[in-house]
Amino acid sequence: MTDMKTVALVTGANKGLGQETVRRLAGSGWLVLLAARDRERGMHAAETLAGEGLDIEFVQLDVTSDESVAAAVKAVAERVDRLDVLVNNAGVGGPLLDPADMHVDMLRELYEVNVFGQVRVTHAFLPLLRKSERPRIVMVSSALASLTHAGDPARPESGFLALDYASSKAALNMIVSQYARALPGFKVNAADPGNPATDMNHHTGIHTVAEGADAIIRLATLDSDGPTGGFFDRNGPVPW
Repeated sequence: MTDMKTVALVTGANKGLGQETVRRLAGSGWLVLLAARDRERGMHAAETLAGEGLDIEFVQLDVTSDESVAAAVKAVAERVDRLDVLVNNAGVGGPLLDPADMHVDMLRELYEVNVFGQVRVTHAFLPLLRKSERPRIVMVSSALASLTHAGDPARPESGFLALDYASSKAALNMIVSQYARALPGFKVNAADPGNPATDMNHHTGIHTVAEGADAIIRLATLDSDGPTGGFFDRNGPVPW
């Protein structure tokens, strides 16, 4: 079983923000479980990072599948006696359509990953998280989830229409608030990575992946007097 190392699991971690989060957390001396849907890509990412001398192991996990998540929990429980940090990073973007042209099936497909997948994974790993002395959950959200920003014509979020993606992240923020109030002793927060250049935006983002991961790392490494139930980017609190 585990020694005194902090144990973290990061979903959607075979590339981009997830992979950078794994690298940074493992670089702090943690054991990090790199979770990804695609076994080949996930194992390659884990082996590449492990080759840098980092303590990283691969776990296959498809956030949209009850069976996959259950198998992942079983695999993790066979390797470690607890989970200290869960980073729900897995997410997808949708087509850039006018909201009036958005069909419910498009919403459903995206919500299955960005909303239901986060709840599915969190619920399944709660028993292992409850065994930690300092359990932390980080949900990777977006500034597009901010109703305050959306209503401010001076903000870029106000002019960016993404009914499916923005609403899914707004729902995720409320899920964070609910979990934070329901789980005493936990630190549950939402991270806004900004607009990093990743595959999701075809590498058109204005931030580096390292900058995007800053808020995730801060929330994953909170100490006992850190906040819970909040929404933060790399510079501090983000308005709801």
